Amino acid sequence: MKKLRSLKWFEKDDLRSFGHRSRVNQMGYAPEEYIGKPIVAIINTWNDFNTCHTHFKERVEDIKRGVLQAGGFPMEIPCMSVGEQLIKPTSMIFRNFLAMEVEEMLRAFPIDGAVLMGGCDKTTPAVLMGAISFNIPIIYMPGGAMLRGNFEGETLGSGTDVWKYWDLRQANCFGDCEWRKLEMGIARSAGTCMTMGTAATMMTMAEALGLCLSGASSIPAVDSNHRRMARECGVEIVRLIKEDIKPLDILNRACFENAIVTLHAIGGSTNAIIHLTALSRRAKIELTLQDFEIQDIPLLLNLKPSGKYVMEDFYYAGGIRALQNALKTKLHNIKTVRGYLYDNIQDAKIFNDQVIKTLDNPLSNEPSLVVLRGNLCLNGAILKQSACEKKLLKHRGRALVYDDIQDLKEDIDRDDLDVDADTVLVLKNAGPLGAPGMPEWGQLPIPKKLLKKGVKDMLRISDARMSGTSYGACVLHVSPESYIGGNLALVQTGDIIHLDVEKRLLEVCLSDEELEKRRRAYKPPKRDYTSGYLSLYTKHVTQANEGCDFDFLSENRSYLEPRIF
Repeated sequence: MKKLRSLKWFEKDDLRSFGHRSRVNQMGYAPEEYIGKPIVAIINTWNDFNTCHTHFKERVEDIKRGVLQAGGFPMEIPCMSVGEQLIKPTSMIFRNFLAMEVEEMLRAFPIDGAVLMGGCDKTTPAVLMGAISFNIPIIYMPGGAMLRGNFEGETLGSGTDVWKYWDLRQANCFGDCEWRKLEMGIARSAGTCMTMGTAATMMTMAEALGLCLSGASSIPAVDSNHRRMARECGVEIVRLIKEDIKPLDILNRACFENAIVTLHAIGGSTNAIIHLTALSRRAKIELTLQDFEIQDIPLLLNLKPSGKYVMEDFYYAGGIRALQNALKTKLHNIKTVRGYLYDNIQDAKIFNDQVIKTLDNPLSNEPSLVVLRGNLCLNGAILKQSACEKKLLKHRGRALVYDDIQDLKEDIDRDDLDVDADTVLVLKNAGPLGAPGMPEWGQLPIPKKLLKKGVKDMLRISDARMSGTSYGACVLHVSPESYIGGNLALVQTGDIIHLDVEKRLLEVCLSDEELEKRRRAYKPPKRDYTSGYLSLYTKHVTQANEGCDFDFLSENRSYLEPRIF
């Protein structure tokens, strides 16, 4: 076993080490409990506002149980909790903040390895980004999804069904009493959204990359198997420390190719494209948007918002192991935190073929995610075609343009709004710098005027993101963003927008000369972030196609150990 990193703090017979030992002893520990044993940090992204992580205080104890059983010494380290539900203006602003905090906590303390606790949207990529950059042994513990929602006998999916019933309410087809019943029945337990939103997608991506236990990402948060999985994480991290297996010993291009294949097969969140790009750059593996453009991976998972079921159904149908086995011919046999992928999934079976499909009998033969190009998105844009009406996949319509989300919200439900079913809604200044933070504004609301006429979907375009639980013909992540002068900034109400998904084309029907004329006249909206974290963020965040990481964080820093004197 490689010499433990934590011994740098404790083993010397000098004044500094005396101080370290005496302070740990101060907490009631004896030196034989921690000196010479693998010290495991449990990175806990819990707080009382993060509703997805309410069970994490219990899971810490389960992890500790495993660490102690394996001969390690566990220490809980709380880190910033970036729960999607209540944090404003958007949790995406704080993903990089949490990544920095995780990295610096791992570096600063006498830690030999870590269990990373995450679940709600940005916590998973954040804790992994930080851990990859410092590169000591880690294992990721996915928080798991909540139980299915219920409303008058119908299974509800968080997020997805909110949008559906909100549209019905806006169209005066859903009463206040029913709305309150929906509110009380849609989120019923600890855990993340139970649809294939960003949280479930990123937990699945962590497993597809090989950074968590096989099958862990699909276990519901309140299932007793989740507690046993947490204990196993504690056991396995001690082994990983002893064998000195670090993230960069696992991650390679094949891991990211597996993640992209899995992303298509599950109909995963568009947000995963940004997060996987950021993770790959931390691992010194360059991904481009073109790497996400895969033609031969059909949609296999029948989950909302692309399908019918929820995560609980997925788990009991066989879970991620069964889906990976169904995908086996498309996946590399990568190394994982425990063994090799093929060995881990060889006995996995599908128990409900209505939930998990096979390559021979997919839910859809079309790729769930597509990358668009054209003069409206010179560096690319994203569409989740599995979650939108098929008639809109080839569309030409007149643009209705809003420069700011507040203007859109105040205007969109006017009875005299000049809009019809063919109109293309366009929102500017919602990207990494323009918002700032690239909030989940991309599922632009359908005007009340159209909802009353039965219109359920329309083409919508922005440089924002969209919740993974959302659905609709929403073109997202337009890059370069409008705020910095991308061509989206030049679109005006009345311009004709053309989308052809088969050709992967998104364009505004204007000549190069007209675009250049408008570019010369363009002035970005005023933004004044001269202090605090937003100042740091807006100075250093990269564009969507580059992962929205900070430009100074993409290098690996495992060699930067603190000096102890």
